[in-house]
Amino acid sequence: MKKEDKAIIIANISDQLKNHSCVYLTQTSGLNAEKTGALRRACFGDSIKMLCVKNTLLKAAFEASDVDYSGLYDLLHGETTLMLCNTGNAPAKLIKKFRDKNDTLPLLKGAFVEETVYVGEESLETLANIKSKNELIGDVIGLLQSPAKNVISALQSGANKLHGILETLSNK
Repeated sequence: MKKEDKAIIIANISDQLKNHSCVYLTQTSGLNAEKTGALRRACFGDSIKMLCVKNTLLKAAFEASDVDYSGLYDLLHGETTLMLCNTGNAPAKLIKKFRDKNDTLPLLKGAFVEETVYVGEESLETLANIKSKNELIGDVIGLLQSPAKNVISALQSGANKLHGILETLSNK
């Protein structure tokens, strides 16, 4: 491969890294064409960008990035498939769901989510249980709305009781 071609590929990977906040490194070798196609379709459906990259080119793109991906350098060996997303737990949930239907693949090598590096297969459960930004915002809004709903409910029930008392007195 020519040096100019490598530079173009590194720039393309760097652009993808800038556009996505979460990076997952997986190993998909061992999947046949049908299962790989199914994984790609599942990634597309969940807004996850899946790229098969050469480790040396990925490391060069990591080094060219403004973000410190140095914790992932040791994982760049063997076959590497890159999963990029803006939702921290989406790729982990996809991997778990895909494994339920298929074999033990893809394997999680590591991930960079919310400025934290997760290394190894044992991190998959932790990553799948991380709440996304939108889920956390929803939880906070729910907590903030709860006291207001209680006050409104109390006021409405008090009005119904008062109305019932007045109606009973007027009937007598």
